[in-house]
Amino acid sequence: MSGYDLCANRSGKTSDKAFPVISKKGNSELRYALYQAAKVAAAKVDLFRAYFTQLLIGRERERGIKTKMCVKLAAKMLVIAWTLMKKGEVFNPDYLNIK
Repeated sequence: MSGYDLCANRSGKTSDKAFPVISKKGNSELRYALYQAAKVAAAKVDLFRAYFTQLLIGRERERGIKTKMCVKLAAKMLVIAWTLMKKGEVFNPDYLNIK
């Protein structure tokens, strides 16, 4: 459990008015390691750099947006890793929905 799942439950707000955020219920060290891996992937790996850049289009001036997009990239990398492990397959970038 990494805590990268979305949670919309907030004190005093109904779920339809609450903006979803990551739950942070889980291992904080794993979350930190995934975040650091996402930062490196966004800078060094062409496939993830393209995804990261695509997420930032039109939002470059927002406060803290690069951190938020690194968290989103870390969650995406976690889903990819889990799927590969579950299916017992080797990573193939052609299967990804990243443009």
